[in-house]
Amino acid sequence: MKLRFSIRLQLLVLSLFLFAIPWLGYKYVWELEQYLRIGQEQTMIGTARAVATALHERPALFDSQSAYLQNVRPGTDLYAPPIDVPIQLDGRLQEWQAVSPLIQSYGSNNVVTWFEDNADVSMSFQHMVGRFDQYFYAMFAVNDDKVVFRAPNSLSVDRSDHLLIGMLDAQDSLQRYIISPYKPGWVNAYRLDSDPRYFRATDNALQIQGRWLLTPDGYSIELRFPITMTSGSLAFALVDVDDEIDRTKQYAMGTANPNQSDDLGTVVTPSPEIERILSGLRYADSRVWVIDKHKRVLARSGSIHSSQGFNAGQQRPAGNSGWEYIEQNWLLPLYYQILTRPPGDFVDELADAYALAGKDINRALAGNPDSLWRLTPDNKAVILSAAYPIYIGDAVMGAVVVEQTTHGIRTLRNRALEQLFHVILAVMLLGTTGLLLFAHRISSRIRDLRDNTEAVIDSNGKIIGTLPPSRNADEIGDLSRSFSAVLSRLQQYNSYLENMASRLSHELRTPIAVVRSSLDTLNQVQDPDQQQVFLSRAQSGISRLSSILNSMSEATRLEQAISQEDTEQFDLTRVVKGCVEGYQYAYPQRQFTLKLSAKQAPLVGSPDLIAQMLDKIIANAVEFSTQDSTIALHIWQEQRQIKLSITNTGPLLPQGMQSQLTQSMVSVRAEGNQSDGPPHLGLGLYIANIIVGFHHGSIVLNNLPDNTGVCVVTTFPATQ
Repeated sequence: MKLRFSIRLQLLVLSLFLFAIPWLGYKYVWELEQYLRIGQEQTMIGTARAVATALHERPALFDSQSAYLQNVRPGTDLYAPPIDVPIQLDGRLQEWQAVSPLIQSYGSNNVVTWFEDNADVSMSFQHMVGRFDQYFYAMFAVNDDKVVFRAPNSLSVDRSDHLLIGMLDAQDSLQRYIISPYKPGWVNAYRLDSDPRYFRATDNALQIQGRWLLTPDGYSIELRFPITMTSGSLAFALVDVDDEIDRTKQYAMGTANPNQSDDLGTVVTPSPEIERILSGLRYADSRVWVIDKHKRVLARSGSIHSSQGFNAGQQRPAGNSGWEYIEQNWLLPLYYQILTRPPGDFVDELADAYALAGKDINRALAGNPDSLWRLTPDNKAVILSAAYPIYIGDAVMGAVVVEQTTHGIRTLRNRALEQLFHVILAVMLLGTTGLLLFAHRISSRIRDLRDNTEAVIDSNGKIIGTLPPSRNADEIGDLSRSFSAVLSRLQQYNSYLENMASRLSHELRTPIAVVRSSLDTLNQVQDPDQQQVFLSRAQSGISRLSSILNSMSEATRLEQAISQEDTEQFDLTRVVKGCVEGYQYAYPQRQFTLKLSAKQAPLVGSPDLIAQMLDKIIANAVEFSTQDSTIALHIWQEQRQIKLSITNTGPLLPQGMQSQLTQSMVSVRAEGNQSDGPPHLGLGLYIANIIVGFHHGSIVLNNLPDNTGVCVVTTFPATQ
């Protein structure tokens, strides 16, 4: 069964192309997001450049020894991050949990001095350094299978488990300290003599204070000492003693050897001066890092969780209107089946970082600004970082790293897509509804036209009514008017055909009667003269019958002749002059006048056909005019057209028939014509119209304005 592809179905299928609109809009917004990301990247590099500009050529910010190291030794070169609250020196280590990711572990690979060969390493510890205000804090969580304290009343400070501290003072001199308590509790350090081979206490170092606390796995130590005690070089080492009898030292495990100044590690602490410079950037909607050339963090400002990238992360206020209810409860849940909301929380692996890494940082430390896009470990957020080098002279001493998430861009993209989807949804609903209504209206009008057309034609094909023309100015209205005109012409033609029998009967009855009566009488008359009379009458009837048949076939012969007619250029005025002179002799009961408003009227065509056209029109004019009346001809030129008018007085044209009289076999002559006159089959003006069409012209019949007669105007294109 063949599918009926109606207009409504076709328009419905075409309306499916409306779904390309949201796809194009979606692609456009995604492209816009890419441009926004490029813009954010350039902005970030610009921000990093601005911060780096404030730090260029300021060597005081990088005056620590660690800034000039060629290599950083992990576990030896220490990082002291800022601590939010002062450490309570109780040995319990609770306050250190906030910076626990920075705690370093030390084991057998970190033995800095062996006192006994092949000693069994039974100790390990965790350690880190922090800073609060003007103090360094240090913690040690030690795993030791046997803790040996200093013997009572013993003056020797190195014959028990103890902590060695080595540092360079402001004059770059090595200063050694030792903590060797008699028992757990509050501890202070002793200053050791300057000879690194010996461990003799020379003085109390009360600036170094803390607490030594026993634990189930060993012991813990918390210390505090002023930052001014060291110029930046520092080392810690724990010495393990396991035998309480001979108190032999086994080994020293630590960050570096405290007894050798050239082996000390460095301690890096975020620069207060740089932090003061960055303090104003905490409101810059980004996170800013300053690192040294070893990628260690010198300062930090801002939070990556609050850095939206653009100020677009606010939630839209809830509304009470009906539209806002529909948007919040119906539309947005539908949209966010495709869209994704920026997450409120995500894992920030660099939250407590003391050193940074990345391709952008490597290039910045090499002197080339760069940026880097990265995903968070939980794949919830995209973070953009931009790095710019900091110069001291011609040397790169560090870099500024600025970070932001793309949450702001994603929020702006979602807002744009929400508004776009609103518009697209409205356009699609209105467009589809409009197309369906339009299709319904069009198909209904076409069905009505079909029904009305079928209603005026009966089952036998006879036109039984009229089709009312539509008043609409569109194509269907034009089609309706064309149908109405076609049906009207068909009705007139059918009427003519229906009357053709009576017309032919009327035209043929007289000549046939004349022939029959003449032949009947001829057999009864013996006189040759009378027989000749009746033979002449019979011959006249036959001639009339022949004339009728010739008239009926004349149009067909003329169309065939025109197709083979040769064309030439001629002057219309000369042809009309010659014809008018002949008409004056052919129709002596009429007067003919010719007015020439153009000296020449050049045409391309056939002068014989033009003369035949004039014959048909003049014959009509003579027939419908009164005796002794005047038939006027006029030739003139308008622009590039030549016009010929033929005017006669007499009966007017029938109402509404002006445009139909030039059609085939249309005649409006009254009944009761003279039986001995020429036959009238309505072909004269039809033949004239064919000839005018051959010459690319037109013919128009109109009543005179004063209703005294008829004017026929033929128009031809002029030639040069």
